[in-house]
Amino acid sequence: MYLLESKKIMIVIIGALCNAVAMNLFLIPANIYSSGFTGVAQLISTLLGTYAPFTISTGIILFILNVPITIIAWKKVGRSFTVYSFFSVVLMTVFMEVIPVYKMSPDILLNAVFGGVIAAVGVGITLKYGASTGGMDIIAMLLSRVKDKPVGTYLFLLNGIIIVTAGAIYGPEKALYTLVTLYTSTRVIDAIHTRHEKLTAMIITKKGDELKRAIHSKLVRGITTVPVKGGYTNENKEMILIVVTRYEQYDLEKIINEVDPHAFTNILQTTGIVGLFRKE
Repeated sequence: MYLLESKKIMIVIIGALCNAVAMNLFLIPANIYSSGFTGVAQLISTLLGTYAPFTISTGIILFILNVPITIIAWKKVGRSFTVYSFFSVVLMTVFMEVIPVYKMSPDILLNAVFGGVIAAVGVGITLKYGASTGGMDIIAMLLSRVKDKPVGTYLFLLNGIIIVTAGAIYGPEKALYTLVTLYTSTRVIDAIHTRHEKLTAMIITKKGDELKRAIHSKLVRGITTVPVKGGYTNENKEMILIVVTRYEQYDLEKIINEVDPHAFTNILQTTGIVGLFRKE
């Protein structure tokens, strides 16, 4: 238990460091915007530096933006997910304040691609271990519990505003390079984790009753069971079908490994659900 939590903390630290490196060494020096709340923080910092008599760093603004979201998530989402997510935001803020803003390369395309890849690695591994980097991921989870619709539309609109603003401030070329960063980061996150909001798990196990009890003790999700037989061994087993959000994937995999490490699990993208799916 302690080993697993220690591993999770280390992953969150590495993820936050990756995001800070991507921002301070690649994206910010090249005036290229990131996605989500990080991009919004960059945008506000730029506007303050341009039009206000004072300036606030991107890391501090990112922290301020996440405070109200974290308070809501604490009440609505769950303490473990919220604590690790806020821990990630705090670490990223600290790292961004410690790491100097330095342009690694004069080539803007290299900055756009490497900044997007490094940031996406940070986000992807953090999501894979049951936390998030805050901001839009927390909002996504909140929305997924309120309405059964993909949050990609909201993320697209937010990123669209960031791209348009980047074009208005720095010219259309910077907007296009920002788009390159967003595309690169999305593809890398897809490879490491998933951007699908709902996932269907098909679990074939000999310990059906134990696994069902363990899942119900942790996740409030409906379960369907189907009797199955091994094609080679002819052993009688049970197949458990369950639909979860991507934020519950880590907890589900953890439960399966604890109860039945030999279970065969196939996790599929779920494009839509008709019928009851608990959201609160």
